[in-house]
Amino acid sequence: MNRLTTAFAVALIAALSGHAMAQSTRDYLIIVGSTTVFPFAEEVIDRYTSSTGRPKPQVQPTGTGGGIALFCNGTHILDPDITFASRPIREKEIAACQKNGVDPIVEVKIGYDGVVLAGSGHDPVMSLTRRDLYLALAKEIPDGKGDFIANPNKTWRDVNENLPGTAIEVWGPKKGSGTRYVLQRAAMEEGCRTLEGMIDLEDEEPWRYYEVCRTIREDQAYVLVGEDDNLNVKGIIAKPGALLITSYGVFEPNMGNLNGATIDGIEPNFQTIANGSYLMARPLYMYVKTASAGKIPGLEEFIIDFIGDDAWGPAGYMRPYGLIPLGEEEREKYAEIAISLTPMKIL
Repeated sequence: MNRLTTAFAVALIAALSGHAMAQSTRDYLIIVGSTTVFPFAEEVIDRYTSSTGRPKPQVQPTGTGGGIALFCNGTHILDPDITFASRPIREKEIAACQKNGVDPIVEVKIGYDGVVLAGSGHDPVMSLTRRDLYLALAKEIPDGKGDFIANPNKTWRDVNENLPGTAIEVWGPKKGSGTRYVLQRAAMEEGCRTLEGMIDLEDEEPWRYYEVCRTIREDQAYVLVGEDDNLNVKGIIAKPGALLITSYGVFEPNMGNLNGATIDGIEPNFQTIANGSYLMARPLYMYVKTASAGKIPGLEEFIIDFIGDDAWGPAGYMRPYGLIPLGEEEREKYAEIAISLTPMKIL
């Protein structure tokens, strides 16, 4: 082997070794998950980066379902360390985590949010019930004769004679979204259960019950929108009569241009979401991969920054970004879980 060939071989081995080392270690966090959580999570990320001098975490706002899927993919060097969620992790997702070696995991409730049906501020405030929402948005509804039919309702007045005669047009997220999950479970299903025979159907044919009560229609009454909240808000302001399914964190700073529909007579606001009286109030979560602790620099510091009273407390800097804080007892409970990285209990 001549000197040139030897030098080339040494250089190639060094390059490959460097590439392998880059693939086996990293000095930054990877964070994925709910787009609802990211507006205030990004504030924590910016402060964490500034105060620690560590590299800025790689952030991917994938939505709740997509984030959990990535989080549960494994413990490889490019798998996420943290995912945020606007609903609890499901049993089948926990099973996927366990199958891929992502076990144990830590569940930290970080605060509350609500799902709001927001309309243009130029429109009257809609007063809806959970039954109205089901009859407006379900793919199938009871026909009154013991069977089900494709949803024929075209206007809100078709749903309820006391509502306006405007066309049903609701803008909402795609499947996998935590916001959509809450709409389906907390509003549509609960509205479905108010109709005669549906509780019996749950006992007799549970899968048919879930299909009928939770499946959203796929015609022009339900319009899929992307995850750009600013674009969605601008669009709904300019679309009289339409409603946008969004988070309270997006709704609150835009209240001058939007109004929020009441549900069962209760409006979405800080108090009704914090006390749980608003139908579509929901908890928000941070899931942490214990396999990353002690392996990925900065994980523990980021968690401590996130659960500081100056961050998630009642007067914390996340509050203006839409986070409704936990009560004092819950904050103490979940702060202890987060600091000690206590694994979640699997029932």
